[in-house]
Amino acid sequence: MKPDVVYNHWDNMIYVKTNGDKIYVTCDKETQMDEVVEKMVTDNCKLSDYEEYTENGDVKWILTFNVCDSDYEMASEFN
Repeated sequence: MKPDVVYNHWDNMIYVKTNGDKIYVTCDKETQMDEVVEKMVTDNCKLSDYEEYTENGDVKWILTFNVCDSDYEMASEFN
């Protein structure tokens, strides 16, 4: 993927946008989220945020993934 690009075409089932080391995926259906997370999460790509919002009566979900270099170790955050 190229940095800072919106991958959005009329026939896409999901909306994908990159911004630096973040990938934003917008899903139209709740069932899409499980498949997106399963395919996106790797040792170098972690789900960092989840947001649900309603637009014109349609519910959508925004998943934010944080991509790290293979040399960088991601630290866990604790509350």
